[in-house]
Amino acid sequence: MKISPLSISMVLALPVIASSQVAWASYAFYVGKNLTQDQSVLVGGTGEEVSSHWLEIVPAADHESGSTIEVGVTDAAYLPGRLIEISQVSHTFRYLSMSYSDYEGFPAPLTNGGVNEHQVAVRDVWATNREALIDMTPSPQRGPQYSDLARLVLECAKTAREGVELIGELIAEHGYSTYGGNTHLIADPDEGWVVWEFAGGQGLWAAERLGPDDVRVLYPGYIEEFPLDYQQNPDFMGSDNLITFAEQQGWFDSQADEPFNIFEVYGRQDTQARTGGYKYMTQAALEEAAKEMAPVTEQEMMARVRDHRIADDEAGYGQVVSLKQGVDADLVRIWVAPTGSVAAPFLPWWLGVQQVPLEYGQHRYLTKGAAASFLNPDFQIQEASDFAGRRFKQVMYLMCEKPAVYRPKVTEMLEGFEQASFDDMAWIERSAQTLIDQGQREDAQTLLTFYANSRAEEAMDLGETLVDWLYVSLKLTSGLRQPESEQINDPGGETVNCLVDADPVKPQDAQ
Repeated sequence: MKISPLSISMVLALPVIASSQVAWASYAFYVGKNLTQDQSVLVGGTGEEVSSHWLEIVPAADHESGSTIEVGVTDAAYLPGRLIEISQVSHTFRYLSMSYSDYEGFPAPLTNGGVNEHQVAVRDVWATNREALIDMTPSPQRGPQYSDLARLVLECAKTAREGVELIGELIAEHGYSTYGGNTHLIADPDEGWVVWEFAGGQGLWAAERLGPDDVRVLYPGYIEEFPLDYQQNPDFMGSDNLITFAEQQGWFDSQADEPFNIFEVYGRQDTQARTGGYKYMTQAALEEAAKEMAPVTEQEMMARVRDHRIADDEAGYGQVVSLKQGVDADLVRIWVAPTGSVAAPFLPWWLGVQQVPLEYGQHRYLTKGAAASFLNPDFQIQEASDFAGRRFKQVMYLMCEKPAVYRPKVTEMLEGFEQASFDDMAWIERSAQTLIDQGQREDAQTLLTFYANSRAEEAMDLGETLVDWLYVSLKLTSGLRQPESEQINDPGGETVNCLVDADPVKPQDAQ
């Protein structure tokens, strides 16, 4: 059954609860394979950071014995820490992710996740803990942080369960560096897991399995009821002290015949897990909307991620990936919008793609430190290219001047562009698979690279056309509005979006 007008109105009517923790936080969507059109696991999400974002396809690599990597946070972090070296594994897997350059005290490049050659997908999502737990965090703290964990899972895990186990092992051995609590959604073609890593320096973490009939939306990430015998339950994992520590603090009594609820014990104490009202839709409403859409397609997941109540200026990019058994590593595909997908098309990328266009690589726009240093000459050609992130930010800023007029038209064009890509998927992937079966893997990679790069270039042309059209349309109809403020950087108020007064219930300005 598809989503109904009644369901949409119910979602729109949800309250908005302001929170300083909301900004730059990221969404994640999970839909189990029994609820999708092609029996694949669907994962979608956004990355919500101010920073510039760029696409990277990182090749598999072998590493010498004794190699190490640097993990953790610096003394500039909100909860100060020290960087440490941990052992590098002998072999890391190929993966795709969107990287970004700035989160206070967290060394760049950072990532929220992506997908690897074994179809393990990772999404990173905020999940603030109770204040008492945050206050316990050692200073300085040590251990891998959220981006380190996402990257290490992509590099090392062949299944979602392996990814969860890896996170637990890393925390037990090295500790965990946090900004106040975090979750990861990890999925493969069979299942998903929500992993919640807690502040406090106690090595606390918990994980819940998501099965084929489950839908989960994280914003913030959450886990609720948790069995006391979780170590004997294949659907749950966690640190050895998960329950005993809560009892020691007086936050839970195992003799009281009450369920052990992870959110109530370790989460924020001023809200609820699924109905806190963060941003413009609660997780509960988003989950119900997704269930009503079942069987869900990739394009319908894109519509969820693109929803203008989610994909505002805070959304640095959008991702949708379909995970299905039997897919060759080169044909693992993920759809990525180069900035908030309300204003940018989703583009198909495969792990077999050998080169990312210059326009989708790192640029100085919104990159940390760019205003304080000159360009590295090695990047002069890349920097001289147009930047996809900047191009589609222009589309967003222009269309949001008159959202009721422009947003539907821009959405129609973006969806039309994406439909053209979907129309090509069958022959492109069939041709690549045929080449692989005939022992011509390099030719298959060349085909995928050519197609992905061509669509990326055509998207840039679309963006340029949209910018020109929106700019001229505004100029000729209502004039180009001049700023009234003297401060170009937002001091902490409302971000650019396609709502009016940050109220999804109020009719949009139709001028």
